[in-house]
Amino acid sequence: MNKLINGTAKVLFVAEKNEAAKSIAKVLSQGNYSRREGLSKFNKIYEFEGNVLGRKSIISTTSVSGHMLTMDFEPKYKKWGYVVASQLFEAPVKKYVIDGLKDVESSLKNYSSKNGTLVIWTDCDREGENIGGEIANTCSKFNKDIDIYRARFSEITPHAIKDALENLTKLDQNVINAVDCRTELDLRIGAAFTRLQTIYLKKRFPVMLRYSNANKNNNFISYGSCQFPTLGFVVDRYVAVKNFIPERFWKLRSFHMKDNIKTEFTWERGRLFSQTDVESYLTTCKDNLSSAKIVSVTKNPKSKKRPAPMDTICLEKLAIRVLKMSAKKVMDLAEKLYSKGYISYPRTETTIYPEKLDLSTFINKQVANPFWGHFADEIMNNGGPKPKNGKKSDKAHPPIYPLVHVKKDELQDDEMFSVYELIVRHFLACCSRDAKGQETTITMTVGEEIFKASGLNIEDKGYLEVYPYDNWASKMIQKYIEGEEISGNLEIDIHEGTTTPPALLNESDLIGLMDKYGIGTDATHAEHIETIQKRKYCSLDKDRRFVPSAIGFALVESYNLLGYQLSKPNLRADLEKDLLLICKGEKTKEDVLTHQLDNYKRIFENVEGQIEVFGDYFENEVKNNSNLWEKNNKGISQNPLQDPDLKLSESVKCHCNKPSAIYTVKKSGPSNGKLFYACATSLSHDKRCNFFQWCEQN
Repeated sequence: MNKLINGTAKVLFVAEKNEAAKSIAKVLSQGNYSRREGLSKFNKIYEFEGNVLGRKSIISTTSVSGHMLTMDFEPKYKKWGYVVASQLFEAPVKKYVIDGLKDVESSLKNYSSKNGTLVIWTDCDREGENIGGEIANTCSKFNKDIDIYRARFSEITPHAIKDALENLTKLDQNVINAVDCRTELDLRIGAAFTRLQTIYLKKRFPVMLRYSNANKNNNFISYGSCQFPTLGFVVDRYVAVKNFIPERFWKLRSFHMKDNIKTEFTWERGRLFSQTDVESYLTTCKDNLSSAKIVSVTKNPKSKKRPAPMDTICLEKLAIRVLKMSAKKVMDLAEKLYSKGYISYPRTETTIYPEKLDLSTFINKQVANPFWGHFADEIMNNGGPKPKNGKKSDKAHPPIYPLVHVKKDELQDDEMFSVYELIVRHFLACCSRDAKGQETTITMTVGEEIFKASGLNIEDKGYLEVYPYDNWASKMIQKYIEGEEISGNLEIDIHEGTTTPPALLNESDLIGLMDKYGIGTDATHAEHIETIQKRKYCSLDKDRRFVPSAIGFALVESYNLLGYQLSKPNLRADLEKDLLLICKGEKTKEDVLTHQLDNYKRIFENVEGQIEVFGDYFENEVKNNSNLWEKNNKGISQNPLQDPDLKLSESVKCHCNKPSAIYTVKKSGPSNGKLFYACATSLSHDKRCNFFQWCEQN
C-alpha cells in the first residue's frame, strides 16, 4: 500500500552496501540527492525525487551491511555442557540480529513505517536474494502493509539501474529457502562434529588445545562440511607427494650441428623405464648413423586461442597467478570496483556474452588509456569485437567486464587498480583475435628410429599484444630440406632422469578442484580456503603452496582410517546439488534438510561409537608427522600433544624410552619446590607411564 504525501508516493530503496546505495541514488537522481545520517553510522540515507511504478515518488535509499541476521541455536543449546552433541541435529534454531547491527534493524524499522513501498537492491546472487529476504521480513514486521519489490541488475550503470527500476520483480523464495537450508545444515552439522571432536580431544590431549596456534582465539577444533573437503584436497595432494616413489628413466637425445647452429631432435619413443632397451636402441642408431637423413619438412599454421570471457573462477585463478593475491583479497577488491560502478558484477559463472550486450560501447571507453588504448582502438578499426564465448551460463549475470575507463590515480589503491587492469586486459583480449603463427616440423630417421625437431614463427601476436599473462614465443630452427643427409656432425646419446612428484596445491589448483567436484560455489570458494588457514589446519609455504598442519593432517587421516569419507567431496557435492534443486523448485527445503541431516547423523553416531579408536588414530598421525608440527617462536618444531613450557631432559629417559620432563613440586610440604623427572606425556593421558626420579639423584 503506497503512503502518499499530496499525491506523491513514499518509497524505500535498500541496497546491500552503502557504496551501492550511494551509486544507485546518484544514477537515479542524476546526482541531485541529499545525504542524511542514518541510525547506523555506516549506512547513510540518500533522498531524492523520482518515478517508481509509474508514480511520482519521494525515495529514501539506504543499505544494510551484508547479512543482518545470523542463524543459531537457542541460548541453552549453545552451552556445551547442557546437551550432548548429537542433540544438535534436532535442537531448535532461530535467526538473531547480528551483534553490532541493531542500528541497521532500527533504521529499517524507522523507514519501513514511513514508506508504503520497499524496493530491494541487493546483489543478484543467492546470498543477495537471502539478504533481500531478511530486509523484506524485517520491514514487513514493522509495516505489514508495505509493498515489496525486487530490482535485478548485474552492473551499476545508468542503463542497468534504470532498466531494473522499470522492470521490478518479486523476491525468489526458492533461492531464499536454499540459502536458509544451507545455513541450517552447516550450523547443525558443523556444531555437532565440532563439539564431538573438541570435547573428546580436549580431554585426551589438553595441552594441544591449550597451546596450539589453531586455538588462540577459540578453544575448539572446528568441523565444517565445506571446509573439511577443502582441507581433504590439501591433505590428499600432500600424501601423494609424500608417498611418491621416483623412477629412473632413459631416453635418446640427438643433436645436429649445421652452420654453427645446434638443433636438438626429440626421440619419438619418448622416455623408457628400461636402460637395457634404450642402450640397445642407441647401438642400433650408431650402427646406422651414416644413413641418417631428413625425411620430411612440414609447415602448418598454428594459433593460440584468445581467452573466453571472464567468470569468477577465471578472475580468482588469474589474479592468484599473476598478481600473487589470495582469492579472498581479489574478490574483496572486485566487490569494491563493482560497488563504485567500474566493473560488472564479479560473482558469476557465465562465460558467454549476452547478444544484447553492446561490447563496442565498453571497448570505446578504453581507447583513452595510454597503455592499452591503442589496442582497443585497433579492435574497433578492424571490424569491432569478435568475442570467443565459453560454454557456461548461470542465467543470472554476464561475464565480468569493465564498465568505464578508470585512471590509476582515481582509485588511489595500487592493488585495486591491478585487479581493474587485469579485468580490462582480459576483456579486450577475448574481444580481439587469436595469435597466429607457422610451425615447422623436421623429421629425421636414423635406421628405423624417428627423431623430430620443431620451430615456431609468430606472424600475428593478436590478443597477446594486450595480454601479457600468456606466453607464446617464437622458436627459431635451422633450415633443412627433405632428403638431406645429415650423418656428419650428428650426435646421439642417452639422457638419464627420474620422474618427479606432483606439486603441492596452490590456491588456483585448490579452486579448480573445488569447482570440479562441486564444493561450495564461485561465491564461496575463497571463503572456505581462508577458513582452513584461519583454523591453522594448513598454511602456505614459501612457494605459496598448501601444506597441512599436524592437526589438520591428523583430523583428515583419522576420519579416513575410520572409513568415513568426510574429507572427500561426495557428501558436500550431493548437498550442493540438492540446494540447486531447491532453487529450481524441484525439491523443498524440508525434504533436503531431512535427507542431508539423516546422512550426516548416521556418520556422526558411528564416529561417536568409535571415538577412542579415532583418538588413537589422531595421536599416531600427529606423532608420525613431526615435520608438520608448528614451529615455536624460536623456530623449533613443537609437538602439539606436548606442553611447550616443559623442560625436557635428553639424558634421563622415562619408561616410554623418551626424554623425561622436569617438573616442580607445588604441593605444600617438605618437598615443595623440589625438581623431579616424570613422563612428558600429558598428566591426563591414559598411556602416561609412571616413571619418577628426583633431579638431585641424577
